[in-house]
Amino acid sequence: MSKIFVIHENSEWTEHLINRLEELDLPYEDWLLGNGTVDLTSVPPEGIFYNRMSASSHTRGHRFSPELTNAVLAWLEHHGRTVINGSRALQLEVSKVLQYLELEKFGIKTPKTIAAVGKEDIIKSAEAFEGKKFITKHNRAGKGLGVQLFETVEALHNYVEGPAFEEPVDGVTLIQEYIESPEAFITRCEFVGGKFVYAVRVDTSEGFELCPADACRIDDMFCPVGEEASAPAKFEIREGFDHPILKKYEQVLAANDIQIAGIEFIQDKEGNIFTYDINTNTNYNSDAEAKSGQFGMLEIAKFLRNNLKEPAKI
Repeated sequence: MSKIFVIHENSEWTEHLINRLEELDLPYEDWLLGNGTVDLTSVPPEGIFYNRMSASSHTRGHRFSPELTNAVLAWLEHHGRTVINGSRALQLEVSKVLQYLELEKFGIKTPKTIAAVGKEDIIKSAEAFEGKKFITKHNRAGKGLGVQLFETVEALHNYVEGPAFEEPVDGVTLIQEYIESPEAFITRCEFVGGKFVYAVRVDTSEGFELCPADACRIDDMFCPVGEEASAPAKFEIREGFDHPILKKYEQVLAANDIQIAGIEFIQDKEGNIFTYDINTNTNYNSDAEAKSGQFGMLEIAKFLRNNLKEPAKI
């Protein structure tokens, strides 16, 4: 019997989707790719395959899960299986460099960014931002890994040469201009089936590591999700949000065979939008969704159900 295969490496981020699949009484298989094998002489099972592999898998002890997933996706696509967020989506998931180049291709402004390998070149690259605030981040990241704010090259030098420096898993550090917003928040736009679902206002006043998944409340002490009831919500759905940038985002997703994603942007003091992240393994915040009455995982489950009946032409 044909069914839905959910490819991932983190059960806590997949639990809500599994619950929705069961709620809709859909046949599924939970395909955990922490490790494993791919027999290239075998034929894949019948069904549709939803890739939820994360760029931050190495932080959970799954260093080579993206590489294993890449082999699995190539095998599935070779046999003509319907893959949601296939090989191209995974390529963008693990490389912000590729993300920025794709965004710029469609006329979407991204922050000035230099990619560097090696401590000496990281420090040298920062000279291009002299006199301005800038940040560093990991090329292969997720959850805001490696994001640090600097005001001087000297401060960066002290960090890079000090014990707190975080080596990126792929060796590539990005040095990027810091976009200062008049208010401390960014906007994350969610897409299912390549179409806009809703936008979330994310408070950045406490830092950059902003995973919306509910599991972050328990397992990631640096992820500021949970707040006291009296405090402003960290995640709030922006009701009625509409902007011409959404059409451009949909074009980027369509061109790269990405059906499900969250795309993040920030606005500067002049109102200019800078887009800096495409998350093909997107998560949702249950408190924000409950307040709004919109549910991302339910939309994904419905989309997978529709594709199970009539596979999309991908």
